[in-house]
Amino acid sequence: MDSRTRLIPLSMENNLLKAIVELDEERALEIARKELENSKSPFKMLEVLRKAADIIGEKYSKGEFFVADLVMAGEILKEISEMIRPLLQSEPRHEYVGRLIIGTVQGDIHDIGKNIVVSMAEAAGFEVIDLGVDVPPEKFVEAIKTYKPDIVGLSGLLTLSIESMKRTVDVIKNTGLRDQVKIIIGGGRVDESACKYVGADAWTTDAGRGIKIMLEWVKEKKR
Repeated sequence: MDSRTRLIPLSMENNLLKAIVELDEERALEIARKELENSKSPFKMLEVLRKAADIIGEKYSKGEFFVADLVMAGEILKEISEMIRPLLQSEPRHEYVGRLIIGTVQGDIHDIGKNIVVSMAEAAGFEVIDLGVDVPPEKFVEAIKTYKPDIVGLSGLLTLSIESMKRTVDVIKNTGLRDQVKIIIGGGRVDESACKYVGADAWTTDAGRGIKIMLEWVKEKKR
């Protein structure tokens, strides 16, 4: 074979990245499991997930991926993140880029969008505290006091979620915690008007864009 045409084997990182971006769940999980069994650094694996999340977000922004693709990508990222998490927790050297509290607001039980953000945020290096669905404002406040996050994410698919997001932000303000956190809202009905009405710092209907906003916030905080 001509050396100029000889195929160069892909590294584990590139193989895993390729499988995730191509939404080949079986292949991605097989590579991840095998590499972890061979004592591959969980930090290298985490870096691959971060790159994959970036690429997936870009593809969605360009219209190359649809919501169903994001759901699948989120599921793959979540499964690999769950494999890596115990190893990261045993590594005292690990530092998260920031801490995110997230939940679907009271009155709404939809969690697909939230779960995608959770997986992509973890892949991007955030420590994520997921409060679940139908979360009352008081539970967000309690979580802010307990975990002292950099960012609070309020998710909701339904129109009524906008009112619930506003109540949540109002309760956070009334308890004197608003200045301690950035707040981002996300879901099918949010826009700039909703963001202003709710009193959030940013909004997004695109998980990838949301991750970029949050990464920029934590970078600014550390400057």
